Amino acid sequence: MHRITSASAADLFDIAATRRIEQTAASALPPHTLMQRAGLAAARLAMALTPHARTIWVACGPGNNGGDGFEAAAQLRHRGFFPVVTFLGDESRLPQDAKASLQRARDAGVTFTSEPPSTFELAVDALLGIGSTRPPSGAMAEWLVRMHAGAQPVLALDVPSGLDADTGTLASDPDRVPASTRTTLTLLTLKPGLFTAQGRDAAGTVWFDDLGCSTFIQESATARLAGPPDHAPRTHASHKGSYGDVAVIGGASGMTGAALLAGSAALHSGAGRVFVGLLDPVAMSVDTSQPELMLRDAHALDLSGMTAVCGCGGGDAVRELLPRALSTAAALVLDADALNAIAADPSLQAQLMARGRTGAPTVLTPHPLEAARLLGDTTGGVQANRLAAARALALRFGAVTVLKGSGTVIADATDAPPVINPTGNARLATAGTGDVLAGMIGAALARRRPAFEAACEAAWQHGHIADTWPADAAPLTAGALARRTPA
Repeated sequence: MHRITSASAADLFDIAATRRIEQTAASALPPHTLMQRAGLAAARLAMALTPHARTIWVACGPGNNGGDGFEAAAQLRHRGFFPVVTFLGDESRLPQDAKASLQRARDAGVTFTSEPPSTFELAVDALLGIGSTRPPSGAMAEWLVRMHAGAQPVLALDVPSGLDADTGTLASDPDRVPASTRTTLTLLTLKPGLFTAQGRDAAGTVWFDDLGCSTFIQESATARLAGPPDHAPRTHASHKGSYGDVAVIGGASGMTGAALLAGSAALHSGAGRVFVGLLDPVAMSVDTSQPELMLRDAHALDLSGMTAVCGCGGGDAVRELLPRALSTAAALVLDADALNAIAADPSLQAQLMARGRTGAPTVLTPHPLEAARLLGDTTGGVQANRLAAARALALRFGAVTVLKGSGTVIADATDAPPVINPTGNARLATAGTGDVLAGMIGAALARRRPAFEAACEAAWQHGHIADTWPADAAPLTAGALARRTPA
């Protein structure tokens, strides 16, 4: 068993693959082995979370997730704890493994009640697992509300009840309590839904136990956690040309700050030179706070051989420069207003697709609304399956797609599984942080990193800065984020 952190590199498996792995393992092991291992792992983590707990409420549902709860309760009782089990379901309809664990819990002297205990130091959510296709309702929904209403920690087994393990969508409210009070022990495989959409809030801290079954995994991963990037030190015998030129195209009237933020991020992320091509001629002046940024008229910039970051604060004015950026930039990041312009213009979409067919490095960085416009969908439709949406965009346009949000998804047009970025938090929910990410990706592309790797590395670093921002420091602004980007 180990904790999953932003440094964890791991494969993620969807429900269908997990079921096949489970069947393979179960057929190779003695009966009831997997559930006994799951219950023991759950009991060990429960004891570690609350070593001095007297009463542990174990809420069990009608399937094998409930069986894991029964087994955990039996293990806890054997170790001197006082688990109280509440069971929602028909005992006669329990799967055979769950029936066996129910009997083991009774034989161990576990207390069973029809209502949750009035006080408890830890709640174990063993109500619904990955096989659930319906949202919690009735008494189950009431128990979940009670479970999350207080300050006591909650330990979910495999997945939090009501969470779609594939997509991260949650049938109930994920914001009842801070995520820091939630822990999820996921079993056999890591599931993508724990790391994107509402899954991160619902799951809280994720622990993983493969139940000793890693040798039975013969499935292709659905997605991946990539872990932190490797950074090679700069050689002494290098110069600014070794690290490439970035040209930021944006900064229409009233939105100059967005282009300057992207330029600052590219500069602090190690680009050799950074040009900021502004679309507002009135704003053309020296940025005395960052004299390294070379301000230019966007219309006069020659993009050939350069990495272009296009769209940051571009407004409608960026539309006329997009054909040139799409046809001449050596590498290209399309963000914000550039994406909105492309979504509204079939000819630009065709040009982007043509660029994709050439293999020219191209990265799209939409937030969910921008992704919805590009796909002709709704924001809700995108958020309902973020992995599928990112992959659809990558395949349509032949470009690496960075679908921003909680658990940013990075996908390309190959058969490689998408990456879910594990870093970042709500400190990034402020204007301009997306412009900073675009600039960071641009700097990585300018250093000739492959587009997919550049996107993964920049997304990880972008979130890592927020994760390591001192709690007692000033709020994290986009300007501070740009200046903290590691070269």
